[in-house]
Amino acid sequence: MKKIGILHGMERTFPEAFVERVNQKTGGRNLVAEPVSIEAVVQGAASGYAVIIDRISQDVPFYRAYLKNAALSGTAVINNPFWWSADEKFFNNALATKVGVPVPNTVILPSRERPDDTSDASFKNLKMMPWEEIFQYIGFPAFMKPHAGGGWKNVYKVHNPDELFASYAETGQLVMLLQEAIDFDAYYRCYCIGGKYVRIMPYEPRNPHHLRYAADFGHDEKLLGTIHDYVLRLNKALGYDFNTVEFAVRNGVPIAIDFCNPAPDADVNSVGAENFEWVVETAATYAIERAEAYQENKLNLTWGSLIRVGAMNQSMGSLLKGDVEGGEKSAKAPKPSVAEPVEIAEAKAPKVAKPKAALAKAPKAVKAAQSEAVATEKPKKKTKK
Repeated sequence: MKKIGILHGMERTFPEAFVERVNQKTGGRNLVAEPVSIEAVVQGAASGYAVIIDRISQDVPFYRAYLKNAALSGTAVINNPFWWSADEKFFNNALATKVGVPVPNTVILPSRERPDDTSDASFKNLKMMPWEEIFQYIGFPAFMKPHAGGGWKNVYKVHNPDELFASYAETGQLVMLLQEAIDFDAYYRCYCIGGKYVRIMPYEPRNPHHLRYAADFGHDEKLLGTIHDYVLRLNKALGYDFNTVEFAVRNGVPIAIDFCNPAPDADVNSVGAENFEWVVETAATYAIERAEAYQENKLNLTWGSLIRVGAMNQSMGSLLKGDVEGGEKSAKAPKPSVAEPVEIAEAKAPKVAKPKAALAKAPKAVKAAQSEAVATEKPKKKTKK
C-alpha cells in the first residue's frame, strides 16, 4: 500500500484536515495518508512514503536532510527540498524579470556586520555602495527585509536615508533587500498547487490579521486573468508544487511582491473556512495524483523550467515563451478559483465567520478548530534578531 505523509510542526488544522480528506477520498484502499513518522535515518534508505508534503523543514535542518535522503530514494517531496534549499527572495525577483512578471525595484545589500571568521581582507572585491544611485532607483518609502526568510521577521519600512541607516545598523549579519514600496489600489494573495490549480484571494495586508481576507476589490476579469497567468509563470519557472504569490496592483498592473512561500499559511483561523476548504481539497487531490504517478527507481520530484532550461542548454528566452520542452504542449491549466471576501460577523470580532456551505463539507478537524479564537497579531515592522 502506498503512503502519503505530511511533515509538520505546531500547525494543526491543515495537516489534520489534509490527512482526513485524503483518506476520505481513497477509502484507505491502496493509498493511505498519515503524519510522517521518523526513526533512524540511514543513508540511501527509502522513507516508506510515495509522497511527503513538507510544512516544516525550513525551520528544522534535520528534517531537510531527511527529505533529501527520502527524495533520493524516490519519494515525491512537495516541495522539492533541493530547490527549496537553493532558493531565496532576491533570486526570485531576478527570475521574475526573466519570465515577464513585474516586480518592485529591488537591490541586495551586504550584511551590516562581517560574517564570522572573515576580516576586512575578505571583502577586497566589494566597493562602497553607491547610496545616492540606489536611493534614486528605489525611492522612498521603501522596505528593507532579509533576502532569505519570511514571517515578517526583521522587516523595516523606511521613509528616508536616516531611517534606512538606523534600521540597517540593527540587522547584524543578515543580508538584506532594499525594495520599492508599492502604493497599491488592490492586493491579492494566490495559492498555486501542482503548478496548475490556482486560488485568487482578495487580501488586505494592512488590516489586522483576522480581517485580511475580508477585502473586496471587485472582479476585474482582465486583471484576474493576468494574475492567473503570472502565478503560473512564476511557479512553473521555480518548480514549486505548493506556494503562494502576492500581488500589489498599482494603476491596473499586478506587481509580484512575495512568491517564495513553499510552506504557506493554510490555517483555517486565518484564511477562512472557504479558502481552507479549497486548499485542503486541492492539496489532497494533488497529493493523490502524485502518489498514483509514483515510479520506482526514479526521482519523483518537480523541477522548474529554469532548471530544465539549464540542463538542456536552451536559450533563456525559452523561459519567457514557456516552451521549455521543445514544442511539447503541456496540459491546459484549469480555470482559477476566485475567492469571495471572507465575511466577518462583527467588525471587531476576533473570529472568522462560518460560511454554512463550507462548514457542511468541512472535516472534523476544521469544525473543531472553528471554536478557537483567531490570533490578532500585527506584522512586525521591527524585530531584532
